[in-house]
Amino acid sequence: MTEPNSNYNPPPASDPTEPVEVHRWGPAPTQPAMQAWSTRPPGAPPASVERRGWAPGAIVAVALVAGIVSGSLSAAAVSTLMRPPASVVTSQAPIGQNVSNVHIDESSAIISAVQGAMPAVVKIQSETGNGQATGTGLIFDANGWILTNRHVVAGAQQITVILADSRELDGRVYGIDTLTDLAIVKVDGSGLPTVKIGSSSDLEQGQLAIAIGNPLGEFENTVTTGVISGLGRQIVAGSQATSSSEQLNNLIQTDAAINPGNSGGPLLDSAGQVIGVNTAVSQDAQGIGFAIPIDVAKPIMQQALDGKPLSRPWIGIYYQPVTKQLAKERNLSVDSGVIVDAGGNQPAVFPNSPAADAGIRQGDVITEIDGTAITADSDLAELMLPHHPGDTIALTVLRNGSQQTVQVKLGTLPEQR
Repeated sequence: MTEPNSNYNPPPASDPTEPVEVHRWGPAPTQPAMQAWSTRPPGAPPASVERRGWAPGAIVAVALVAGIVSGSLSAAAVSTLMRPPASVVTSQAPIGQNVSNVHIDESSAIISAVQGAMPAVVKIQSETGNGQATGTGLIFDANGWILTNRHVVAGAQQITVILADSRELDGRVYGIDTLTDLAIVKVDGSGLPTVKIGSSSDLEQGQLAIAIGNPLGEFENTVTTGVISGLGRQIVAGSQATSSSEQLNNLIQTDAAINPGNSGGPLLDSAGQVIGVNTAVSQDAQGIGFAIPIDVAKPIMQQALDGKPLSRPWIGIYYQPVTKQLAKERNLSVDSGVIVDAGGNQPAVFPNSPAADAGIRQGDVITEIDGTAITADSDLAELMLPHHPGDTIALTVLRNGSQQTVQVKLGTLPEQR
């Protein structure tokens, strides 16, 4: 088995006394985020996240590490799916026949979606200093490019990728994402099956969701179904073994059954297109799983194909979304956008950051980026996704009731894990 890529250097543990960028993806939650825990190898948590031990109500990132008590691995139930009522009521056939047709149509869609995606879903086994971790990945390019979760491969000394047709290939970590819990793995190969990449920008609550993965590291190529239960969720994901944790924002919530071992596997829509990457599951409830939206992954997927190191744009601020309530409390002239504010005594603008160089100040309200309004549906972090380090963006800023345009040259989001 080959050693991991010698050009890849795992990020150093972060100094808990140093400030970190709060926005992995999307705004900081306006209320305490749901607590979560993962089974990934040890790592220093972001300074903004409190270390906590294992507790009821936790959420676990869904890679499987050998040695975990099997009783802690239970997960979500499968939801019953139905079309909108109008499609049933308008039919002239007997009611029982209507219901049967609905389920036949749904079953056909699921079967077709799974048949298209399954050959490109892989099992990933990582040998670490703490034992073996098992997760899932998806092949997004026929030349051996695989998307998975960071916690599946972080700290791996050896990686084995097992294809759906049982072939085993040696893998190496190409890069770790600095924005969220994603990583790119490379295997040597050509003509490999690939998934269809969809979009997460227009998802709706209630639509069909299909998860494929390797739950418990034992039941390979398992398919579960459910719906999109929620969007824009914030959780704190960490390790029950090491008490390390991190905040993950703007996740897709689904009730498709997800278990340890599903990490890095695809969440599909009814057309068999990848809309998310499964990453965490509630340990204290059924039907509460989370996936990273695929649109968040697209920039690093393209960087890998272009042979570039994985990087994310960075402004260097803490901010809060402006709501009508916040605007009233602070007597703001607008009720949308974001306000540069860290809360407490911590500076909201990082020293020597792009924002500091551009003159952004604490208390500034940023309402637009390149002329596009910042809203609850189009957050600053989302609008930054298409940009690259080195790009210059124009921010519309309200300061003391006066509007101005500030040019900011984006930096590179530092490695913080």
